[in-house]
Amino acid sequence: MVKLNKIYTRTGDDGTTGLVDGSRLEKHAPRMEAIGAVDETNSALGLAAAALVGTPHAEPLFRIQNDMFDLGADLATPAQDGDDFAPSQMVLRIVDSQVAWLEQQIDAANERLAPLTSFILPGGTEAAARLHVARASARRAERSMTALAGVDRINPQALAYINRVSDYLFVLARVANGDGEGDVKWIPGGNR
Repeated sequence: MVKLNKIYTRTGDDGTTGLVDGSRLEKHAPRMEAIGAVDETNSALGLAAAALVGTPHAEPLFRIQNDMFDLGADLATPAQDGDDFAPSQMVLRIVDSQVAWLEQQIDAANERLAPLTSFILPGGTEAAARLHVARASARRAERSMTALAGVDRINPQALAYINRVSDYLFVLARVANGDGEGDVKWIPGGNR
C-alpha cells in the first residue's frame, strides 16, 4: 500500500527524479517523457469519464485509468539484463490479459457501429469530444513510448496496451456520438 505523508521531498530540485529501482534520471529523459505522457493521458481519461458517469461507459474508463498507473509503474521500472518483463511481487508489468481485455472492449463497442465511410473529425457530443482528446493524448503517449523503445528496452505488452487504449477511445467516441450517427465527417477540400 502506498502511503504519502509529505508531497514535496526536494529530491527533484536538481532536475532529476527517481525510478522504481532507485536510479535517478533527468526529468526530461525519454523514459520520463513517456511516463509523463501516460500521466497526461490518464488525466484526459478522467475528464472523459466524468462526462460518462451514469452510463455503462464510465466503468471501463475507470478500469483503464487504474491500468494506466500500472503502465506508469512498468515504465518506471527499467529492464535488467535478461528481463523477460514478467511481473513479480516487486515488479509491476502490463500483461497480455490487460491487452486482451481492451481488445474485447473494442470488439464489443465496435459491433454496434456501422462501418466508416469517411474519416471523422474529433467532435460531436461533449463526451465524444473528450474521448477524442484522450485518444490523441494516448497516441502521443504511444509516440513517447516508441521513442523510449528506440533507446532502451521496454515491455512489448506496454506498447500493445497503449495502442489499444487509443483504439478503444476512438470506438467509444463513436458510440458516444449516437453509435456513429452523430459523427462529424471530414469533407476533403470542403472549404476551398
